[in-house]
Amino acid sequence: MILLMLPAYNECRAIRPLLARVARVFETLEAPALVLLVDDGSSDGTPAEAAEAAREFGIELEVAAHDVNKGLGEALKTGFARANEILGSEGVLIVMDADNTHDPATIPSMLEKLEEGYDVVIASRYAPGGREVGLSFLRSLLSKGASLALRLFLPVAGARDYTCGYRAYRGSTLALAHEVYGEDLVAEKGFVASAEVLIKLAHLGARVGEVPLVLRYDRKAGQSKMRVGDTIERYLRLIAAGRRALARSRRVDAPESSGQA
Repeated sequence: MILLMLPAYNECRAIRPLLARVARVFETLEAPALVLLVDDGSSDGTPAEAAEAAREFGIELEVAAHDVNKGLGEALKTGFARANEILGSEGVLIVMDADNTHDPATIPSMLEKLEEGYDVVIASRYAPGGREVGLSFLRSLLSKGASLALRLFLPVAGARDYTCGYRAYRGSTLALAHEVYGEDLVAEKGFVASAEVLIKLAHLGARVGEVPLVLRYDRKAGQSKMRVGDTIERYLRLIAAGRRALARSRRVDAPESSGQA
């Protein structure tokens, strides 16, 4: 099975055109597919609009809803937990933004990359052929700077784009992550959660690959929900915590001295 998770907060204007594009891609897939909408306390009727669009386009839809807005990290936590229940150690989870900036047509190439033996596939703006359209200078600088800093201090082999949440995950990889981390798989509350999950899965030995993504931020219907200053602070904290964890693991793994008195 292919499970497509859409974390969403007030995406009523974007969800119908996105699901129309998803439906066209689903028609080309050989495996059964399900959309899991994780509604993070929307007040604009996003779940109802998604349900109506899903009926219109012939998509099987499940909704997991938060009563109040809790942030992207909590939406991912809810979605990953439900995905683990649905998939177990089988199938594929694809996570995509619900604001219509990610092209569902990228899904087949992500699935092909998984077939090559990768466990996590990132739809990457920084892979050859990838780019950004319509992103503000500040947001573009933040994404590039965060990915560069993470590559420098917490490197993940095969990853260039640490911050893009458009990814495909092998079900067995997520099952292992839930076994090891439990609810702590996602500890971050905001946008930094995507980088956190990638680093934790890489620590478990997940093989990471990328396919190019053209991020179409010009298609975004509403304003960005990211608080830039808070996000920068959270990335710095993630890097600091990761470096401390690496230092601890090196001390534990270091061979004991065998010198004689």
